[in-house]
Amino acid sequence: MKFSWRVALLWAMPLLVIGFFLWQGAFASSAVTSGGNAATTRMSYGRFLDYLDAGRVTSVDLYEGGRTAIVEARDLDLDNRIQRLRVDLPANDSQLIARLREANVSLDTHPPRNDGAIWGVLGNLIFPILLIAGLFFLFRRSSNAPGGPGQAMNFGKSKARFQMEAKTGVLFDDVAGVDEAKEELQEVVTFLKKPERFTAVGARIPKGVLLVGPPGTGKTLMAKAIAGEAGVPFFSISGSEFVEMFVGVGASRVRDLFKKAKENAPCIIFIDEIDAVGRQRGAGIGGGNDEREQTLNQLLTEMDGFEGNTGIIIIAATNRPDVLDSALLRPGRFDRQVTVDAPDIRGRLSILDVHARNKKLDPSVSLEAIARRTPGFTGADLANLLNEAAILTARRRKEAITMAEIDDAVDRVVAGMEGTPLVDSKSKRLIAYHEVGHAIVGTLVKDHDPVQKVTLVPRGQARGLTWFVPSEDQTLISRSQIRARIAGALGGRAAEDVIFGDAEVTTGAGNDLQQVTNMARQMVTRFGMSDLGPMSLESQSSEVFLGRDLMTRSEYSEDIASRIDAQVRAIVEQCYEEACSLIRNNRAVMDRLVDLLVEKETIDGEEFRQIVAEYTHVPEKEQVVPTL
Repeated sequence: MKFSWRVALLWAMPLLVIGFFLWQGAFASSAVTSGGNAATTRMSYGRFLDYLDAGRVTSVDLYEGGRTAIVEARDLDLDNRIQRLRVDLPANDSQLIARLREANVSLDTHPPRNDGAIWGVLGNLIFPILLIAGLFFLFRRSSNAPGGPGQAMNFGKSKARFQMEAKTGVLFDDVAGVDEAKEELQEVVTFLKKPERFTAVGARIPKGVLLVGPPGTGKTLMAKAIAGEAGVPFFSISGSEFVEMFVGVGASRVRDLFKKAKENAPCIIFIDEIDAVGRQRGAGIGGGNDEREQTLNQLLTEMDGFEGNTGIIIIAATNRPDVLDSALLRPGRFDRQVTVDAPDIRGRLSILDVHARNKKLDPSVSLEAIARRTPGFTGADLANLLNEAAILTARRRKEAITMAEIDDAVDRVVAGMEGTPLVDSKSKRLIAYHEVGHAIVGTLVKDHDPVQKVTLVPRGQARGLTWFVPSEDQTLISRSQIRARIAGALGGRAAEDVIFGDAEVTTGAGNDLQQVTNMARQMVTRFGMSDLGPMSLESQSSEVFLGRDLMTRSEYSEDIASRIDAQVRAIVEQCYEEACSLIRNNRAVMDRLVDLLVEKETIDGEEFRQIVAEYTHVPEKEQVVPTL
């Protein structure tokens, strides 16, 4: 075990204090026994007078100015042997000396010795000196440790982690799926390495680059790649590390950070989660956080003030650009805003190639099939997906990852852990009709995504699941596609209503109804897909930003609000009637699919479509949801 001076001193200081008090107590008791052999027996003053009257006392030695006496007396029970006894004398007995002389007792007085005083003074000096020296040594050693107690006076210093040549182990080759962002940031790296290529034509280096995108898309990974590629000094800090409980600390840390950066220019400063310090000023009711605002003001000044920051490139990352202060986003501070969005199918394939390098995959695994099945997944989601598949492979004692583990990992990431299969036949059949209702409406309605799988295996809070996978990434969604999704989501409730009756509908469609209402309202208020016309009646973000949005007026009148509710109700009711009609017209195929699903618990999409095709003639999905 490694010896630690700090731990030893922490244990030694209480021992020093205890030793100090023991030392004082020892000197207090040593004055009595300092004149010869120690008295081993105490005797009361009254008994001493009895011995004196009986003539048994032979000598008395007085100590401590007459407060204590060592008496030699004969003990009749021990054949008149001489005993040495200690007696505490009263201070006001003026007749004692006379009585001792009348009894012809040998009397001797001993003056106090200075040894106790000397040692007492030494004790009072030595132990405090040792204690102070130990504390000084402890704080001196801790001041050299990062974040130790000795750093208390350095709270105004920047906590940025600094690397002269950042070796993060990440290069641009390790970042996939964000080719446009890589191209933008590659120019920054080239500018740092070969600035003459740009300055020759009059170009100037961008002062700041803001990486914007949802969580998990690779913003921090891009910053690590820039650090690994550039080969210049690299400072990295989180936005939350600027602000402390002490007033003025955040601004001081900003000044210290840029001072260090200017000493090492050209260099890169990476600020992660900049929205922690860069939120809009004056956004709170009654005033905002003054300390945070002062920190932001200092950051704005350092980025583009009178002195400027020549040779310093600031790269920041956030997933909340809407809350950032407008002064922070202007050119001259952040010249570029690079969007790092969720990857498309080609990006997902390249990301899977990167994360599959250290995975042992079975030859039957198709990364392209995985990429098609995972629309909306970010880079972090795909990395987690392959890791979960590897964990399942090890748990099942297989030598390589197969598509079975990939499919189970996708289900687990999206829906949660697998639950216990249902055994109650009534509940199981009701859930089977609900899930088959989703699947058959989604299959028969035109413009709906194809069914990927129907299962009765519980996952998370869901007792059963129906998976729909789009054939391609959809950046634009048509009106017919939205209505098809509404009808598909209502297929479960429609199946319960048609098969079991209105009195037997369950709460299983609660989440479906929330999604349906949200989609229908967006059609009316945001996308202009109703009789109200092409108007956007609500903003994209429904969050209230205190001090800015709370006191604003409503975006439409009460009459428009009632018309919006009527349009939403009409869309949902028409889609629900269409779903019920499809369930009634295809009852035979539904019963067969439910029997098969109860038996197998899982039906894949291809088998499902083949069975439906045997009973219907809609391979082209000719049935269309009616419009308003």
